[in-house]
Amino acid sequence: MSMSMSSNLAPIPELYVSYESAQKLKIEAGTLVSHDLSPRQICDLELLMNGGFNPLKGFLSEADYTGVVEDMRLADGTLWPMPVTLDVSQAFADKIEIGQDIALRDQEGVILATMTVTDKWVPDKAREAEKVFGADDSAHPAVHYLHHTAGEVYLGGPVTGIQQPVHYDFRGRRDTPNELRAYFRKLGWRKVVAFQTRNPLHRAHQELTFRAAREAEANLLIHPVVGMTKPGDVDHFTRVRCYEAVLDKYPAATTTMSLLPLAMRMAGPREAVWHGLIRRNHGCTHFIVGRDHAGPGKNSKGEDFYGPYEAQDLFREHEEEIGVKMVDFKHMVYVQERAQYEPADEIADRDTVTILNISGTELRRRLQEGLEIPEWFSFPEVVKELRRTKPPRSNQGFTVFFTGFSGSGKSTIANALMVKLMEMGDRPVTLLDGDVVRKHLSSELGFSKEHRDINIKRIGYVASEITKNGGIAICAPIAPYAATRRDVREMIESYGAFVEVHVATSIEDCEKRDRKGLYKLAREGKIKEFTGISDPYDVPENPELRVDTVNVDVDNCAHQVILKLEAMGLIGGAQ
Repeated sequence: MSMSMSSNLAPIPELYVSYESAQKLKIEAGTLVSHDLSPRQICDLELLMNGGFNPLKGFLSEADYTGVVEDMRLADGTLWPMPVTLDVSQAFADKIEIGQDIALRDQEGVILATMTVTDKWVPDKAREAEKVFGADDSAHPAVHYLHHTAGEVYLGGPVTGIQQPVHYDFRGRRDTPNELRAYFRKLGWRKVVAFQTRNPLHRAHQELTFRAAREAEANLLIHPVVGMTKPGDVDHFTRVRCYEAVLDKYPAATTTMSLLPLAMRMAGPREAVWHGLIRRNHGCTHFIVGRDHAGPGKNSKGEDFYGPYEAQDLFREHEEEIGVKMVDFKHMVYVQERAQYEPADEIADRDTVTILNISGTELRRRLQEGLEIPEWFSFPEVVKELRRTKPPRSNQGFTVFFTGFSGSGKSTIANALMVKLMEMGDRPVTLLDGDVVRKHLSSELGFSKEHRDINIKRIGYVASEITKNGGIAICAPIAPYAATRRDVREMIESYGAFVEVHVATSIEDCEKRDRKGLYKLAREGKIKEFTGISDPYDVPENPELRVDTVNVDVDNCAHQVILKLEAMGLIGGAQ
């Protein structure tokens, strides 16, 4: 037993060459065909090079990939649950011969590694989704990524590391597996329990990590993921500031924190096994696995992707081989009468005591609306950090997005709304009107479907930047396609509210007005692809507001929008 205990502290192999060789290699690699890595590939490459993905020596070969997808094993039988693949476009793959070396560069063009391409194949992505994530369902962020972001062709082969990816943030908090092992060795930590998290820590988490460390008689490594997590998660800068605030509540002699640059796949059970192997490489002996560990939430039928204990079951099954003991994560709830946290399933007198719990959704609602977050639930320091990023809605930026036929009155209402919001004067207001945008942002675009989409996405991008910086953006394009409006909504909702207003004037009424004479030209066939005449308009299914402009004056329409914004808490009531 003593052997395995200290083996968690011995150095593990890395894929980097020595400093001298790296200088030489850098010059030689300058002449190679280059692949520019995506953010997810950079995370994967960093953990390949520093030993976090040991025993992998590079991106998976086809035989290894097939083994991993089908039964969680590399071709030589070693347990490995997650495909780590270099996906590229068909055009790039066509330029590459088997046996060729390529340079892997970050987004600034810095060469991080070279790779010898031993395999090149077109994967069956539907099969990969089914086996690895449990379903070929695009509601799963990793499946969506697989089909919509990842390249069509996979390249496999060993990697030679030249330098680590550059991080400008929290540099002192980032440790490679060997740096952590050296730290544990130096402090004489024989047993280390790792806690995986991608969310801010509240009191329940502190309580459960304390208990886990006590049960395992181990030291504690808080090991949050700062690579890529799930869309909609709190950004990592805020999270790390929250972790630093909480770290003071732990005994310094037995707890440390380190940041893990992992691109999570949210793959539930397989992800838990993967996290265990990664933690073993980082020198840990125990790992806390939670309810629905690394679950992505609901599938397209509205059910959970994975059962609450599936991850724990799969981990337990492979515990021996992972080489890390599982500590099951108890669901902790607050018992008001005893003023303490207790595991939910161990409360004998549950019928006579008051059990309090705040869900993630409820926490977000309280932050958004500026409501109180009780002291029993979280630490004031953490709440303060979260409030900085999520001020009450009435101080946040937002976007009002008008859509409707040409001549429906969108611009007129948008102008009236702008004036009303400027009169309130609490936030800068920008109007992104169709004609103005066409002149300044999109002068080179025509009116084909593809060009209209580009135009709307540009408007969305500008609106998202305005929203992110606390301003109000008012957009009034035609925006006929539902899919594009959804893209814009997603772009903006990561920073603030998106309020879609459908100006529901009928095509007949718009044609009667025809102020610019456009409908007449469209009817005569002089304007091709005109929305409502020769090109479709997808009527918004559930916009935040629908206004009808027939026999209603503009002031009243704009006022309806103001009332909606008040009801959503985005602007204060009339003073």
